[in-house]
Amino acid sequence: MRYCLALDLKDDPELIERYKAFHAPGGVWPEIKKSILDSSIKDMEIYLTGNRMFMIMEVSEDFDFRRKAAMDAANPKVQEWEELMWTFQQALPWAAEGEKWVMMDKIFALGK
Repeated sequence: MRYCLALDLKDDPELIERYKAFHAPGGVWPEIKKSILDSSIKDMEIYLTGNRMFMIMEVSEDFDFRRKAAMDAANPKVQEWEELMWTFQQALPWAAEGEKWVMMDKIFALGK
């Protein structure tokens, strides 16, 4: 199964470059990669244009967003990472209160 989500970065070139450095090879903390894999996310990619980000998550059938949120809430290193990342990120204008990454709706699929 695939999920696609969006989030903005603060529109500051210096902050954007720092954020990209945290996500470059070797930049993501090992504990964060482990927490992603432990939650049944098989693959994750983040794309950036301007200050808008797009995330693609390939997940196992047993993946559950609520379980992932509970796991993250119980993991101090994930909380530290999320707090750090929030210094670079900003919610989309239509995001719900406290929501960071917003689920995107698929509106087109070639051949379907």
